[in-house]
Amino acid sequence: MAETEAALRTLAHNVRAARTRAGLSLDELSRRAQVSKGALVGLERAQGNPNFATLVRLADTLGLSVSALMEGGSEGRVRVVSADALDPLWTGPRGSEARLMLTTSGPAPVEVWRWTLQPGEEYPSHPHQAGVVETVSVTSGRMTLVVDGTEHTVEAGQTAAFDGDAPHTYRGAGTEACHLVMTVHLPPGPGTTA
Repeated sequence: MAETEAALRTLAHNVRAARTRAGLSLDELSRRAQVSKGALVGLERAQGNPNFATLVRLADTLGLSVSALMEGGSEGRVRVVSADALDPLWTGPRGSEARLMLTTSGPAPVEVWRWTLQPGEEYPSHPHQAGVVETVSVTSGRMTLVVDGTEHTVEAGQTAAFDGDAPHTYRGAGTEACHLVMTVHLPPGPGTTA
């Protein structure tokens, strides 16, 4: 429980600091990110439990990665992260999940995610900011990637890349769980750190 409270305090600090750096009021951030002002006030007070979609919308609006909103101080030169040590940022009713493993630093950060998609379970994602590119590499099973209404089958051993500024959905396909590694390549911007 203490870890969750500490993570909420870090998230609250990072959102408030990024909003202040961007010169945005709570009202303006609420409007741009399509997140209620009440949810933002609670978040900046380290209260509540923001969902994955809210974190993505805030990160996109503030020009940051999701993990930049969640991470504390800087770490050493090498980061080794175990999936078991991270809470999923999204879970589906059938056992699907998404875990943000890490985000690289630099002018154009890359987020690294581990996903498990159960057969028939899906996660619809809103379009990201222009310039975001995603890749999905299926390590076992099969998925259906829907980008701008067109379905693409991606099987074990295959990787797909697409522009993330279109509506897209990840769906488990076949009869077994699909495991994949996703990268989200963020464009250089004022919110990125070197």
